[in-house]
Amino acid sequence: MSAVTTADRVPKQDRSRATRQRLLAAAVACLAEHGWAGSTVSVVAERAGVSRGAAQHHFPTREDLFTAAVEYVAEERSDALRALFPEGAAGDRHAVVAALVDLYTGPLFRAALHLWVAASDEEQLRPRVTELEARVGRETHRIAVELLGADETRPGVRETVQGLLDMARGLGLANLLTDDAPRRDRVVAQWAALLDGALD
Repeated sequence: MSAVTTADRVPKQDRSRATRQRLLAAAVACLAEHGWAGSTVSVVAERAGVSRGAAQHHFPTREDLFTAAVEYVAEERSDALRALFPEGAAGDRHAVVAALVDLYTGPLFRAALHLWVAASDEEQLRPRVTELEARVGRETHRIAVELLGADETRPGVRETVQGLLDMARGLGLANLLTDDAPRRDRVVAQWAALLDGALD
């Protein structure tokens, strides 16, 4: 009897995990497309194909849902960035810079930006988004240092890597209004050349 119960429980856990992931993906897509004001739990639940009750079972509040969604996709993007260079970047700094810039020009960045704007006006959301952003920022910085082969014990190297990430964020902002790909490609090439000089 207990073996049957355990076997029954595994698919239920899998379904629960799948529902949670569908909700997170739908929340990020809604936030990126409609902003904070247009992204309610009901809208997300409908997009994910689940009931509002099921959504609230996983995420009791709207803030829980959206902060978890951005965090989830940020982790997915970090994993994807690592997967691009499973053996390390092998000194190809141009490829690393381009991959880092891509982090800031996709739907995750657009969703995160809407969350930041909402957090600037919503007291209960601000500390959660601030903490999340600090954690995601530290992880992105750590991945960048690793992939670039940067030695942060050398003066100025930490600031150089952070400058790269700040530049990538700026390109992401520019991309919100227009497709800035041609200029972005030139900036990526220039930054890769600058990093070769600064980090070697």
